[in-house]
Amino acid sequence: MTEPSSASLEVTDLRVEFATPSGTLTAVDGVSLTLAERESIAIVGESGSGKSVFARTLIDLLAANGTRTGTITVGGRDIDRLTKAERKHFFGVQAAMVFQDPMTSLNPVKRIGVQLTESMRYHLGMTSKDADLRAAGLLRQVHIPSPEQRMRQYPHELSGGMRQRVVIAMALACEPQLLIADEPTTALDVTVQKAILDLIDDLRSERNMSLILITHDLGVAEGRADRIGVMYAGRLMELSSSRDLFDHMRHPYTEALLQSIPSTNMRSHTRLHPIPGRPPDLLDPPVGCAFAARCKYAQPDCLERKPPLEEQAPNHFAACYHPVGTDAGREALAANRAAGETAAGLSLDPNEEEFV
Repeated sequence: MTEPSSASLEVTDLRVEFATPSGTLTAVDGVSLTLAERESIAIVGESGSGKSVFARTLIDLLAANGTRTGTITVGGRDIDRLTKAERKHFFGVQAAMVFQDPMTSLNPVKRIGVQLTESMRYHLGMTSKDADLRAAGLLRQVHIPSPEQRMRQYPHELSGGMRQRVVIAMALACEPQLLIADEPTTALDVTVQKAILDLIDDLRSERNMSLILITHDLGVAEGRADRIGVMYAGRLMELSSSRDLFDHMRHPYTEALLQSIPSTNMRSHTRLHPIPGRPPDLLDPPVGCAFAARCKYAQPDCLERKPPLEEQAPNHFAACYHPVGTDAGREALAANRAAGETAAGLSLDPNEEEFV
């Protein structure tokens, strides 16, 4: 896979498993990814696809029942080779995270100022006075008015949008090289969502940070990320530039995601197409492609072995034997429609309109 050479993050064959009473659950299954300096990438997928587990693993936030294999390199440093002392001042300094629910990210019984300054005092050795001045400056930078007053308040005294801005300020406190935003606009009003996403974009540009944006919404990812990775059942199914993904999608799952969301270009009363079926059981994953049971392109080879993530077009990767928009994809779809069902048993309507 051809990737940028100047890397802020390199992930190689990352696999995360959790031991549960019902067996071993594979949440991330062999993900490899490179993120260049100052580059942004969005990881998109349904709930349960492994996006958040992938993000948390990057900053060493793995649950006690979880195990990880593969390598993670941040800023040229393999995190497995860090000493215990180095780890204390690596995560939060070199790599930081904005979590999706600010109310659970903030301590409800501590004032905002205390929570903002503690990382600066711990990691950077700043005095309380200097940390307070820096914290007030960070709050101004994330567009919170009257920062000195806000520092004396508790999280419940702020609105949802204000709390999320505080969490962003906390993540930026030690000037990280890599920022991971895990669905940072969950449960916020639409106008507030845009403001938060615009703020993250502006801060990334100002500070020359690399960004990983975790979201379930392709509309959020479009135009806000240099590249988009589509994740399903713990695997990367497609990876390309943002524009190329929308113009020339290759994986049937990406196509299905786009079909299931409304667009301003649609004619009135156009019927949306929900993705049939449900995600696979990760305690007992299928032998072949994880999406085959829900895929209208599925052929016998899809059920027999997992398709590797391969370059289908220049810098456009997809894990599919019958990619959308190719001869192999068109032939598979035509054959399935003629038969009325796919190799995995999914019933098809031969008169269904093509997605444009």
